[in-house]
Amino acid sequence: MSQQKFYRPNVAAIIVSSSYPEERQIFIAERNDLVGVWQFPQGGIDEGESPQEALFRELKEEIGTNKVEIIAEYPEWISYDFPSHVALKMAPFSGQKQRYYLVRLKKNAKINLDTKHPEFKEYRFVGMEELYGNIAHFKKPIYEVVISHFKAEGYL
Repeated sequence: MSQQKFYRPNVAAIIVSSSYPEERQIFIAERNDLVGVWQFPQGGIDEGESPQEALFRELKEEIGTNKVEIIAEYPEWISYDFPSHVALKMAPFSGQKQRYYLVRLKKNAKINLDTKHPEFKEYRFVGMEELYGNIAHFKKPIYEVVISHFKAEGYL
């Protein structure tokens, strides 16, 4: 008998600067709880909330601004399993199913990681060649799929 897996509905943002498309660097932030682990802002979708509503709320909660313009959306839900040490903390969820958005910061947007419940301690914009070297290993396959899609569509 197989055990049924439950996936937490989630949104994630691939953020490019307000200089996009001239500059195509991507925002990554270092987690407060894991040294040297960088990721895109992401978070759960609350009951009754649309993915886009969750996107704007999560950006405000995690990076202090939701002043972004949606450029594109990954066309389907994409999921991953948590490593066992993460799954213990996230029970009953085995992983997350995510909706990815490519967004551009508006010119007047100010990133502020000192939010009510800080999740990140540092951020930077990086080129594609630097992106994969710092992210959590279990997220890398998802990042590669989504980034490849946005590249194929001409966005990155």
